[in-house]
Amino acid sequence: MGIVLPVLFAVFAAFSNALATVLQRRAALTVPQSDSFRPGLILDLLRRPLWLAGILAVIAAGVGQAAALATGALSLVQPLFVLELPLALLIASLMTRERLPGGLWLAVAGVVLGLGVALVAASPTGNRTHVELDRWIPALVVSAAAVVVLAAAGLRKPPGRARAGCLGGATAICYALTASLMKASMHILDEGGLSAFLTSWQTYAFGVTGIGALLLLEHAMQGGPLVASQPALTLGDATVSLMLGVLLYEEHVRGGWWLVPEVVGVGLIVFGVFALARGGVSTA
Repeated sequence: MGIVLPVLFAVFAAFSNALATVLQRRAALTVPQSDSFRPGLILDLLRRPLWLAGILAVIAAGVGQAAALATGALSLVQPLFVLELPLALLIASLMTRERLPGGLWLAVAGVVLGLGVALVAASPTGNRTHVELDRWIPALVVSAAAVVVLAAAGLRKPPGRARAGCLGGATAICYALTASLMKASMHILDEGGLSAFLTSWQTYAFGVTGIGALLLLEHAMQGGPLVASQPALTLGDATVSLMLGVLLYEEHVRGGWWLVPEVVGVGLIVFGVFALARGGVSTA
């Protein structure tokens, strides 16, 4: 049962996030569009029942993700969120009553198969419970700088795929950083109790980065089609999370000849994601 529970929790969280993405995308298209960063966007969305339903799905996803991170490695849990894109497109197809063509089903199969092959080959291990501050500082600085650069680049572009892709990438980094901080907070809660959890800086840091990710996500949803923002978000989150798992939590993935199936698996994922991005159903 060592990896079963975190995998189940992560898959549940991925499904909830996919549902939230579709609901929030549809809600974002019903409010006034903006070419710049607009915090008031959230106030507009609060009046949309679809968006509120999406927030409930986000909360459910957060609970599932916290449980997964408390019991499994960051480099195992977060790559499973690659499933969000095929799940989001499947949910969208049901909501819009559009049938997915055979090519998209093949792409979905490629993502699922590639993820399975890559994770089995990599066999991520490690569940370090404490990360020193001198490890956190460079990770936080580099991540924040990358988010600012991507967000600024995206907001300078007109609405379209480029804008959505840049904002989706910025959101991905925020999500990965939120997950790494959440993992630390869950271990603090487990080892030190509620008092330690409420007085640790990691708890408030993952709250701030999570809110930032939510705000960036809403602008990414408005900035262009789901099929532009979601691949950047999906692949970016998995990649950055894997890096943070190795650099912060000293998690390990298998090397040597295992790199061959790992590369094959990643190739299938990338192929599937971009195939879905090119031919994905509309969520409008």
